[in-house]
Order: sequence, then structure tokens, then C-alpha cells
Amino acid sequence: MPSTVTAGPLPSFAPAAAVARIAAASRRTQQPQSGGDLVSLAMGEPDFDTPAQVTEAAHASLRRGRTHYSPLLGEPALREALADKLAGIAGAPVSAADVLITQGGTAGLAASILSLVDPGDRVVIPDPTYSLYADLVSMAGGVVVPVPLAPDLHWDLDRLGDALAGAKLFVFCNPGNPTGIVHSRAELEALAELLDGTPTLVISDEAYADLDFTGRPFTSTISLDGLRDRTVYCQTFSKSYAMTGWRVGYLWGPPPLIQAAARIHNTFNGSVNTVVQDAALVAVRTCDADIARMRAEYERRGELMRAELAKIPGLTLSTPEGAFYQFPRYDLDLPSVDVVAALRTHGVAVRPGSEFGARGEGHLRLSYAADAESVTEGVRRLGHGLSALR
Repeated sequence: MPSTVTAGPLPSFAPAAAVARIAAASRRTQQPQSGGDLVSLAMGEPDFDTPAQVTEAAHASLRRGRTHYSPLLGEPALREALADKLAGIAGAPVSAADVLITQGGTAGLAASILSLVDPGDRVVIPDPTYSLYADLVSMAGGVVVPVPLAPDLHWDLDRLGDALAGAKLFVFCNPGNPTGIVHSRAELEALAELLDGTPTLVISDEAYADLDFTGRPFTSTISLDGLRDRTVYCQTFSKSYAMTGWRVGYLWGPPPLIQAAARIHNTFNGSVNTVVQDAALVAVRTCDADIARMRAEYERRGELMRAELAKIPGLTLSTPEGAFYQFPRYDLDLPSVDVVAALRTHGVAVRPGSEFGARGEGHLRLSYAADAESVTEGVRRLGHGLSALR
């Protein structure tokens, strides 16, 4: 017989408080789909293909039937290889037991922040910085404490010291997104002094560590005795190895912190797929030359972009020290989201500085993870667009 049940009204729905907290705090923007003749200088990912031997390793892994669940902490061979790599960076012994393979750097950041931050905890972040940090802190119920950078886009150590008093956590990236700066050993040593004798923890996001153009050796947070024992090191294969779509990253740090992050990651994500980890192992073992090749090309493009931007009146340029970003300040009295929208009508996509924090307002983030022709043409269009806005 036909059902006689009549459909009643749908139950009312309100999202969880965590959703509202993220929505209130988030500055992340979703730009319209690029298309047609648009030149994009907005991307935050390499334009290079993943090295061929890495892709072939994934094919070989599939052919071997490596399609079953991986251990929750990650494949032992990959964790051992990363422990060896990290020992060289840290200048101290590293156990594979303290390496956690994550679903990209994003899941690593989420696992570490959500495992450390309780409602009401103060979490210090630079302003401007990568917008995901504030979203995750808000998701956890923590209190975001943004600290304005100095005019050169490095830390203002006096302000940072004041903000860190009583803070649960300090989260930063080095090299910086969106600023493109690289924190020196002296800056990190100053941070260690500020934190000495305090319980404040650190998350160091070093996704762009292989893209340092300063001419001095890159200093990782975990290489300093005064920071290593309080730091969760967050890394990804996305930038160095051009593996953004593969979604593989890792964490390392003091065992209690990694065990806590693993509990969150295992609950949210489960294990990372086996094939991707097999490919990542080949990347660690064989891709030094590929990293050097891509790094040299980024450096060349960064110099080209800066030279082209220098021709545009009204821009104050940053120095491209690392990553693949320029973060120029413009002299128009317009919000950066409006400037970005106007520039799209002139055929170039960039990101608004306000996406990265209140102190990013008045800036634009440009990526030189694009070929030289796109860099030159994109900056030309940017110049025309800014001129039209005047």
C-alpha cells in the first residue's frame, strides 16, 4: 500500500559553535574561478610538475598492490628516512617514533593546534601571516593574539615579547607567507630568550624552508637548543617537491606533543594512503637536484618580478628573501579586496593583503610560482590596473 505518512517540516538546524567561531575569525577568501585571458599571480603552489621519479614510484606502488591501510603514524620506512633528515637539521638525535605522517601540512597544523589549545588559551601569531592559523585557533576556542610586524616585515621583538607573556602557544611560518621574509638565526635566538623559563609552546611551519634566497644557511627552529624542546615542527612535501595535490606532510617534536597530535590526526584523518607515502619516500631519497633546480628558477623569477614591480609608481616593495611571494604596499586609499577585484577586470589575479591579517591591509600578495612570461605580463597588467584606479 502507498505510504500515508506525510512529510513534516524539516528540523531546524544551527551549526556547531566551532563553525560560528571560524566564520567570525576567518579572513580566508575564495576568489572567483580563473579563466579566459586572466593571468594568475595569486597561487600558493608550485607550477612545476612533480618530479618524474616520484610519480613513477606511485605507479610502481599501485602495481605492487600497495592499496591497503597504512599504520596510523605512517609507513616505517618513510618515518625512518625523515628522522635521518631531521637529525641533520636539528643537530640532535631524532627518533622515528616521534615522526607523524599527516594528510598534508594543513592536517599537521590542525592536529597540532587542536591538540594543544583549550578554550580561552591565548595563541600568539604574527600579523600578517598565513590565515589558517587563526581559523584553527578559533576552531579550538582559543584567543588569537595578533602581533604587528616591524616595517621590514620581520618580528617586532618588543611587541612580541609583550604578547607572549602568559601565552599558551606561538605559531609562525619561516620563510613567511605572505611576506616572503626569512627569519634569521639572530631572530630565532631572540625568540628563545623571550620564551626562556616560560611554558609557552611553539609551532614552526617551515613549508618553504628549501626556498631561502638570502645567501646564508637557513636556520630551522629545531636547530636551536633553546627552542627544540618546546617546538612542534610542521612540514609538507607540497612546496619543495611540487606535490601539493598528493596531500602528504609530517610533524616532529617532543614525544608528548606528537602523541597528542597523533590522537587528533588519527581521529580526524586516519592513516595517510600508502601509495602517496611510497612516493614521498622516493622524494626524500632522490629529489635534492630537483629541489635545487626549482629553487634556482624561483629565485630568478623573484628577481624578475621585483624588477618589474619597481617600474610601477606608488608601490613599496618587500625584499624576496624566501618562499615565492612579493608583498608590496600600495598608496591607494582603497581596501585590498577592492583593489584585487578591480585588478581582475584588468586581467590579473592577486591576493588581498587583508586576507592575512589586519596589518596586511594596504598590501597585495603576488606569487612568482608562475613562468617568466606570466610574471612579466601579470605585473604589466597590475601596473595598468593601479594606474586606472588613480
